[in-house]
Amino acid sequence: MCGIVGYIGTRNCVPVILEGLRRLEYRGYDSAGIALVRDKEFFIQKKAGKVSNLAAALGEAEGTVFATLGMGHTRWATHGEPSDINAHPHWDQKKRIALVHNGIVENYQAIKTKLLRDGHTFLGATDTEVLAHLVGVMYDECRDLPTAVRLALSEVDGTYGLVVIAKDDPGRIVAARKGSPLLIGVGDGENFIASDASAIVEHTRKVVYLDDGEVADITTSGVRTMTIDDVTVEKPIHQVTLELSQIERGGYDHFMLKEIHEQPETILNAMRGRLLVEEGDVKLGGLQNIIGRLLSARRLILTACGTSWHAALVGEYMFEQIARIPTEVEYASEFRYRDPIVNIDDVVFLISQSGETADTLSALRDAKTKGATVLGIVNVVGSSIARESDGGVYAHAGPEIGVASTKAFTSQLTVLALITILLARVRGMSRERGQVLARELATLPDKVQTILKETEKIRKIAEEFKDAKNFLYLGRGANFPVALEGALKLKEISYIHAEGYPAAEMKHGPIALIDENMPVVFIVPKDGIYDKVVSNIQEVRARRGRIIAVANEDDTDIDELAEFVIRVPRTYGFFGPILNIIPLQLLAYYIAVARGTNVDQPRNLAKSVTVE
Repeated sequence: MCGIVGYIGTRNCVPVILEGLRRLEYRGYDSAGIALVRDKEFFIQKKAGKVSNLAAALGEAEGTVFATLGMGHTRWATHGEPSDINAHPHWDQKKRIALVHNGIVENYQAIKTKLLRDGHTFLGATDTEVLAHLVGVMYDECRDLPTAVRLALSEVDGTYGLVVIAKDDPGRIVAARKGSPLLIGVGDGENFIASDASAIVEHTRKVVYLDDGEVADITTSGVRTMTIDDVTVEKPIHQVTLELSQIERGGYDHFMLKEIHEQPETILNAMRGRLLVEEGDVKLGGLQNIIGRLLSARRLILTACGTSWHAALVGEYMFEQIARIPTEVEYASEFRYRDPIVNIDDVVFLISQSGETADTLSALRDAKTKGATVLGIVNVVGSSIARESDGGVYAHAGPEIGVASTKAFTSQLTVLALITILLARVRGMSRERGQVLARELATLPDKVQTILKETEKIRKIAEEFKDAKNFLYLGRGANFPVALEGALKLKEISYIHAEGYPAAEMKHGPIALIDENMPVVFIVPKDGIYDKVVSNIQEVRARRGRIIAVANEDDTDIDELAEFVIRVPRTYGFFGPILNIIPLQLLAYYIAVARGTNVDQPRNLAKSVTVE
């Protein structure tokens, strides 16, 4: 969840590192720090808060300090509160080595106890400082940085994306990975290290992805990659296609607003070259080699976290109702710890925006050891889930910088819809029926564009409710997950307490909360259970709740029931969530703006959750 940037070469690395950290700040923004090696001495600066605080603390040094070797870090706190002391980089007892770390050292307390007995003292409360001391001990013994890192990591339980430098060895950087993403950018007489390609793409598009259990010895002349046991590993160089324009705001006030407005394009990108409208079919190259396993699957299991879990819930409705395959949805964070019954004729889909979500990656590995086929639905090419899956489908949403997911969610839903049509066709659905579904799916980008024209109306509703203490979101069928996702968006960025429920479940408890101060958002499309949802609306009206309805354009009855109505076009039932979530994303955004919160970097959250 933290951001890591490192550089070794001939140019001044300070601006390279600071700009890289700014691009990675969405991955963690509790504190930031930088470590440079100059004349075999460390220059280290660390500050609580955002990268701007670090840049301010550097002050004149930012423009005057010259170093050709350095690393930086922006933190999302696990062990130890955000503070100058707990910020990375950390150094060892003798201040001979420094390191930055993303992940969790699970056995840090045992290591710390032993080091304390040996006379070590610690300044902060982090597991990373303990790891720095351990590497320092090994460095004292072997006087070789790559060896010291390998020996130290052989004693570590947990996860890490790790970058280490030594002040008396200014010609190298050592990096290591287990469970936390790390890549090396390959340049001409210079090399870069980062936890995400966005930090270095303006300098090089050639990258090497480290895999779990690998250590890299990086110099200006090249990169040697090895295992922790010192077995050399030959690594391919990949070409990154990311464009700088994709990770800039492009005139929008926030990345989140930009990404909401990108959804007509990103939904289209998810379908491009895959949806065969005239054939009423779908072509997914990432599933082509395992289609037989999908056909013979006893059941499908969808597992994910957060917003991706909500997408999985919609996928369950799609797979069961259209493709007629038994489907279950699991929280990835709970999956492996309850020792689930998974068989070789099960197919497990792992859904993750980053492809690095620690809980989802653990679920993948657990399902794989049980013999199941594992398939990824991810957004990031070359991510761990993409590489470790038996197959899968990329969402093609492009970089998502806003911490609260928007366009990745609708792209995931689009991919799930594509997979549904594919499965239904190979299981016997007629071409004519496939054409109906494919034609409707193809209309969704334009229908999303229609919804985005209603932003001013939604902004006015947001002004009305910006001071609310609680919100309730209600939907039925495939729109129940939309209620969950709408509530999550509001919680994440406005800090208003919100809950999503199946509309019929309201009277089994949450109805006790409803009074004249309670805004209640209903997702109420004109479908087969419309009248049931209307009955739930009447129950809220009877208790003076304030009703906001997301309803179809041609629904004239809803105006008499709801105080506020947000119109969306009609679509086929199970595609509805792709449209119905758009106004809820905008509602959360405008409420957060009205409350003055940091929309793109909400408190306590980070974009890619790479720790359990």
